[in-house]
Amino acid sequence: MSAIVAMNVYKKFGDFTALNGVNLDIQQGTFFGFCGPNGAGKSTLLKILTCQIPPSAGAASIFGLDIEEKPFTIKNQIAIMPESESPPSFLTAEEFLYFVAKVRELDNIEERVEKWLEFFKIVEKRNTLCKDLSKGMRQKVMLAATMMPDSPLLFLDEPFINLDPIFQRKLRVYLAEYIRRGGTIFMCTHILEIAEKLCSQLAIINRGTVIASGTMGQLRIAPNENLEQVFMRLVGNVEAGYVEGI
Repeated sequence: MSAIVAMNVYKKFGDFTALNGVNLDIQQGTFFGFCGPNGAGKSTLLKILTCQIPPSAGAASIFGLDIEEKPFTIKNQIAIMPESESPPSFLTAEEFLYFVAKVRELDNIEERVEKWLEFFKIVEKRNTLCKDLSKGMRQKVMLAATMMPDSPLLFLDEPFINLDPIFQRKLRVYLAEYIRRGGTIFMCTHILEIAEKLCSQLAIINRGTVIASGTMGQLRIAPNENLEQVFMRLVGNVEAGYVEGI
């Protein structure tokens, strides 16, 4: 069954076309990586698929539910890790997780909160106001809030960006196990090495258009080509200043 379907999705902001006829069909149980340069349209599509903004044209569905007809039903089945948002500065780390759990109407709230405070080693900072946490700690709090509901579909926008190598690895292991348990992930990322290791399906977007999609094997033109090389070949190595071997 398809977890995510985008059918000829366009998004315009005034005269600017952010998405230019995007088509995707992502099956349940897929770890999907969405890659592209800054401003390519990754976060815009994520916001459309999570019912935050409407498309200008086209249609999309989550678990067979139309995003414009059933936004509240969809939101109960997904969890979102945004790229730039931080937890509210006036709440402590623990208070924010309790707030999320109450809004999501979760059961076993205390157990869930403790599990994720421990997972991300936030226990000693549980009573610290979020405004006083480091950027990496705020990222951990946001990730904890995203993982806590154990939703069947995760939307992650640059989840690894502020994590140290230890927690990047810990999160990779958890996400791989989440997929083995039947979950589905849609991840926007610039960290191509991680995407290549984790993702079973990939798509590369540039200037609002998906220019390639498939498995890593389908994207390669040479047996030893890695995702960075695929990306630079497709997006344009001249503009990126790419030098082979660096």
